[in-house]
Order: sequence, then structure tokens, then C-alpha cells
Amino acid sequence: MLEVKEVLLQWLEGRAVKRIAAAVGVDPKTARRYVRAAEKEGLASAAGTQLLSEDKLAQVLVRVKGAPARAVSEGRARCVAEREFIEHHVQHGVRLTKVRQLLVRKGVNVSYALLRRYAMAELGFGKRALTVPVVDAQPGEELQLDVGKITLRDSNGHPYRIKAFVFTPNVSRYRFVYVAERETTADAIMACEAAWEFYGGIFATILVDNAKAIVDTADPLGAKLTDTFLDYAQTRGFHVETTRVRDPKGKSRVERSIRVVRDDCFGGEVLRDIEHAQVRARYWAEHTYGMRRHTTTGRMPKEHFQTVEAPQLKPAPSERYDIPTWTEPRVARDQLAPVAGALYSLPTKYVGQKLRVRADRNTVRFYAREGVIKVHPRQPVGGKSIDPHDLPDEKRAYAMRDADFLRQQAESHGKAIGAFAVALLQGPLPWTRLRQIYAVLGLVRRYGAERVETACDIALTESMHDVRRLARMIEQNVRPEPQPLAKVIPIGRYLRPAQQYAMKPTERNNE
Repeated sequence: MLEVKEVLLQWLEGRAVKRIAAAVGVDPKTARRYVRAAEKEGLASAAGTQLLSEDKLAQVLVRVKGAPARAVSEGRARCVAEREFIEHHVQHGVRLTKVRQLLVRKGVNVSYALLRRYAMAELGFGKRALTVPVVDAQPGEELQLDVGKITLRDSNGHPYRIKAFVFTPNVSRYRFVYVAERETTADAIMACEAAWEFYGGIFATILVDNAKAIVDTADPLGAKLTDTFLDYAQTRGFHVETTRVRDPKGKSRVERSIRVVRDDCFGGEVLRDIEHAQVRARYWAEHTYGMRRHTTTGRMPKEHFQTVEAPQLKPAPSERYDIPTWTEPRVARDQLAPVAGALYSLPTKYVGQKLRVRADRNTVRFYAREGVIKVHPRQPVGGKSIDPHDLPDEKRAYAMRDADFLRQQAESHGKAIGAFAVALLQGPLPWTRLRQIYAVLGLVRRYGAERVETACDIALTESMHDVRRLARMIEQNVRPEPQPLAKVIPIGRYLRPAQQYAMKPTERNNE
């Protein structure tokens, strides 16, 4: 009653129907029915509101509401009878085409068009939810990234595919395109490096649409990034956010970026190779798309970026990023772990465990639960890096071929033992005789240093350098024989001096 009265009062004042409908909050068609009914009752626009009495208003309502109801068709009546059945399946996600098949199977034959109209009018089928506009981020705060496939053609007309990394700032929409042959983590890092060079700085956050080169495991509550890209983001000082899986609204500002790049940048172009395509992409971003007035912002993206966002960016990197590789090798029984074709030593307690390894151009870092446990210099393929402190004390000297260490151990048990060890090590390739030194030290542990010292003294006196014979001497407890006293022959009292035996020269000899 009040709605009709308000519409008619404004109409009698001379206002247009559309404006009346917007002001009152009714559909324009409804407002127009009220106006037509008032005209049939003899009311005229701009005739004065005093003509709208209660009787006139009641007559208008009778004309509008008293019209005979439209007869319900037979098909719609069948849908009404099956309302509960239809509503149950629609709420459980069953497609409406399948619902019609189930109705036909029950003997209820209705057309799909009729069923769809009924479901939309009565059950809310196909009704879109209201959207809420999200405000833009602050300048220099957010850079959205989308990755997609694009097919190009070379000069011979042969098609080839590339991967396009499309960067779009949230505020200025100054778009940058980087192309690559594949979508790997290394390619994603190189794309970001090219973007920082193009923009002249680093954005605070990159919003990624779960690209496989960056996101290892997608999760709406916090995706897991690949180790390599996470390390890169921490090194460059920016944050990575991801959208929900298959959620175009998560970054709606750039959701159509791949199609725009494909059609506007590369459409109809003849590009020889990836390098040619990259040159074309950069020219398009800077001189075509960047100089075209954006329909949303109303400004040219390049000018908008240079004025508003460029001063807010972090400084661009001065050198290219050294892309590391992450692996999870298992430490073998020999305490060595393979990384990129080389071997690296680890402490004994990590034997049999899987460790996370970060290998860059200069270093190889091993990680366990407690953090970094070992750092080695990077070795070429086939190389080996062994830290002596990783090896057990009893095996370190032999593993490192440290003859001096074993010699010092032998000398610590006795002078003769040390001399015997030195004699064993004489000659070329002394490390081939380390087992003999180990055997001598074993004799010391078994029989004691005193017995071995005695046996080594006898062996050195006789110039015997055989460890097995030394062991038999120790087993038989060989002792040195006492030397007899030397017989002292006194000088004879009447011995003639030696000069008396000298031959005297003769005259013949003189001649």
C-alpha cells in the first residue's frame, strides 16, 4: 500500500518512472504498472498530489492486484510436485541435466528449459553471489604473477610453444613479460631477475597463482614453496603469497593477462626463436602496453608506475643471483654423501640418514634438524672433499694417508719402536706401508711397549725390517745375548818399534 502510494505521489509530481523506481526501491516494470493503472483511473502526471485520495488509491490497487492469476502450465505443475526431489539433488551438487534424467526415469517428463526456469525462480539455481571489491595495495607493495602457455610461429610457419611469465603491479598495471622454453624453478628465478631489472627495484610481495615452478604443494591456508625459490625470495628480501587453487578471484586483476599477451603482444607476429620473442615482449611492454591508457586506472601504466610506484621499490640487485640446487642425499657407510656428481664427508653419527643439501657455485651446505651441520667447498664432477675431523680417530690417519701421525704414535711408545716405524716407511709411496705401522701398534697394545721396544732394538741392530718376524720374536720373548768381554792384549815390554822393520835404501835403489 505504502509502496504504491509513494510511486504515485512522485509520479504526480512529474518525475520519470525510472527515477521513481530507483528512489522507492522497486523494479521499473512494477512502477510502470502502477502508473498505467493510475492513468486508467483518470489520474494525470503533474496534476497535483491532492487528486490522490484514498478511494483513488484503492481503485489503482484493485486494477494492479486484482488481475486474474496466470494459469500454471502442466509441466510446471509437475516440477512443483517434485520440488523436494529437485531441491535435494541441486543442493548436493547434482547437475541439472542429470536431475532431468532422474525425473524422466521416475516418469516425470519435463523439458530442460522448463526445469531450469523453475529451478532459477524457486530454488535459486544459477544465482550468482554478490562480489565485494577489494581495495588496491599500497604502491610498490604487490606484484602479481601469472604463468601460461603461448604458441608462436617461426619464419617457416612452424609452431612452437613458450612459457610466458607475466608480471603486473597491483596499482599501476605496468605489465612486464618474460618468455622461456620451460617452466622450471630456475626459469622463474631468471624471470624475477629480469623483472627487477625492468622495474628498477624489488616489490615487497609477489602474488603467485600456484605456478608449479614456485609452489611445491598448494594449500589455501599456506602453500609450501620450492626450496630453491624460497631461498631466492629470502635472499632478495621479498615475500611470496599464493592464491587458492583454481580461484580466478584470488588475483582477478591479472587473470586475463595471458590472453591479452597472447593476442595483443604475440598475435600475428613472426618470431624466429625465444630471444626474438623476448625482444618483442619487452618492446610491447614498454612502448605499446605501457603507453596505452588503462581503462581502470585512467592513466598510462608506464607514467603511472614511474610517478607512484617506482620511488617505493627496494633497490634492484647489483649482480645476478647464483641459483642453488637442493637435494636430499643419503649418507653412505663410508660417511660420504653424493651431491651433483661429487662426494662430501659427514660426521659418523649421520651415516644412513637423509640430509637436505644446498649447493651453489662456491659452497655445499648440509642441513639436519639442528640446522647447518657441515659446509664444504664446491667440488667439480668426480671430485671429493673429506674433512679429517669427520672420521673416527682410529681410522683418520689411514683414511688420510697420514704417515707422520702414525710415526708420532710409534715414537710415543718408545725410541726403538719409533725408529723401527721410520725404517718401515723408507722408500717411495710410504702410505702403502701404513698397515705395517698399524700392526706394530697392535703388538704394543697386545704385549706392552717394553717387550716391543726390546724386540725392535734387536731388529734394528740386525737390520731386520719384517713385521711378522718381529711378532715371532716378541712371542718367543727373544732377549739380546750378552757380549763377551774383549781380551785386552797388553803391549809387549820388549817389542821393537816399527821403524826397525823398515827397509833401508840400497845403492842400487838410489841409482
